[in-house]
Order: sequence, then C-alpha cells, then structure tokens
Amino acid sequence: MTGLTSIAIHGGAGTILKGSLTPELEVLYLAALKKAAQVGNAILRNGGSSIDAVVAAVVELEDCPLFNAGKGAVFNHLGQHELDASIMEGKTLDAGAVCGVRHVRNPILLARAVMEKSDHVILSGEGAEMFAKALSLPFEDDAYFYTEERYRQWQKLRGTEVFEMDHTPDGRNKMGTVGAVALDMSGNLAAATSTGGMTNKKYGRIGDTPVIGAGTYANNTTCAVSCTGHGELFIRSVVAYDISCLMSYKGLSLKQACDIVVMDKLVSIQGEGGLIAVDAAGNIEMPFNSEGMYRGSIDQNGKEFYGIYKL
Repeated sequence: MTGLTSIAIHGGAGTILKGSLTPELEVLYLAALKKAAQVGNAILRNGGSSIDAVVAAVVELEDCPLFNAGKGAVFNHLGQHELDASIMEGKTLDAGAVCGVRHVRNPILLARAVMEKSDHVILSGEGAEMFAKALSLPFEDDAYFYTEERYRQWQKLRGTEVFEMDHTPDGRNKMGTVGAVALDMSGNLAAATSTGGMTNKKYGRIGDTPVIGAGTYANNTTCAVSCTGHGELFIRSVVAYDISCLMSYKGLSLKQACDIVVMDKLVSIQGEGGLIAVDAAGNIEMPFNSEGMYRGSIDQNGKEFYGIYKL
C-alpha cells in the first residue's frame, strides 16, 4: 500500500486557440473536466481501484456532449456514430478494447467487460454489440448520440472523400478523444480511452484509441498512458508503449520519456496531439505538441489543475 493517489484526464487535443471558444463554452469545458476528475479522484481517495476510477471518469466524459466520445460523437460518412474504447490494468497487463460499435451508451464499460469477462482483448462491430447485449449493458438509439454541432460538421464534408478530426465550429482541428489515467492506494496503475473517431470516416476506419500500446497502455513498473491525436501516426509510433519502454529500458523519468515521444518523435512525422500519463510514484505529465489540449489532474497532494491552452 503506497497510500498515494493521482489521476489525470483529457478531452482531446488540437488547434484550440484562445478566442476559438466563447467564454461561456470555455466555462462548460472546464466544469466538465473538473467533474470527471473529481468523480475518479473520490473513488481513489476512498480506497477504490485505479480501474474503477478511470472508468468512472471516462463515463462522465462519454456522457458529456461536449466531447467526441459516447454522446456527442462525430458522424461517419454514412451519418452514423462508430465508437472505439480501450482499457488496461497495470498490475496484470490485462486489457480490453472495442471498435466500431454503434449503439452502446458507454463503450468504456464494454471495453472493461471484454477485459474482465472474455478471453479476448479486442472485439469489433456487431460482435462487440452482441457481447454487450449478452451482458445487458445500456444501449441507445441514434438520436441519443446526436448533437447539432457534430451534424453541422458532417454536413460540410458529406458526399466528399474528405475526413477530418473532430473540430471546433470555426473549422480549427481538435482531436476529441477522451481518456483517464490513475494510480490507486495499492500502487496499481490503469488507463482508459474512448472516442468517436474522425468526422466522415469511411471503410470502418480505426484509430489509435482501441489499439493497446498505441493509444492506451498501463504497466505498474512504469506508467499509465492515454493518448489523443492523429490516430494513424500514434499507431505508427506506438506512442503509449514507447513511453513505458523508454522508462523501463533506458531508465528515463516519466517527463523525459513523454518529452521525447511527444515533442520529438511525433513532431518528426507531423504527428499532432498529446497524452496524459502517471507513473508508479504518482507523478503526472500532460504534454501536447498542438495548440491546446482539454486536460485536468488531481495529484497525490490533492492539488487540482484544469486547462485548455498552452501555459
């Protein structure tokens, strides 16, 4: 028992400049981030597990229409919502993920079920939904996931071959994936990530979110990581696992490993985005190479931070 707890969350990264959000919308985003972090933190401070904490935090973000995950997810080229999520437990290296699910209210709950109640790591599409129904997880119809802003975004691209990251109303890019990482009192790390992917995406496109080691990773000996960014480049860079490897094989600190991967390796291949990470000592890092990232944290001393733009 370490007695230490830490949690960090994110709600997407990208070209989020001061002035691109109205003051009212900025307040809403910060309040949503704070609520998610505090929900997860309450579980940790009451002796709960890191898995329970990251799931609870991500469910809050999935249920908030401001973010591109769960309710408020973007539209694909057919005008549907295809949702991806993953989770990993640092003590056992158990992991679960789902991709291309359409009507599951909280994909992160299904990813956890894959981890805990199946012999698999990733389930997709209709099969994943059948598994969810067998477990009586909550389902919603298309109208639940609909938001006017996401619909307008899709209408601008509908009928074209163009696909875009989730973006703000003025057209600036923003990756709206959500995620959480946590350390609990027992010293166990966990990470969880959820997304609606790209607007107007085709052919069942899958990004880094449900790919263990790319968008999500946790190992008690090193760190827990949840990513948000241009998924294809995060997959090619195996971002989350690379940070763990730099710590494990080269003895780097969490900050050093994050800086190398996010500010050097990703930048060299034009991989825009960021991540949140916590190590076994409770240290938190939230680096991003984009103009902004919706993020928040509550550290081992109870200090809270919530931000959107570069400091």
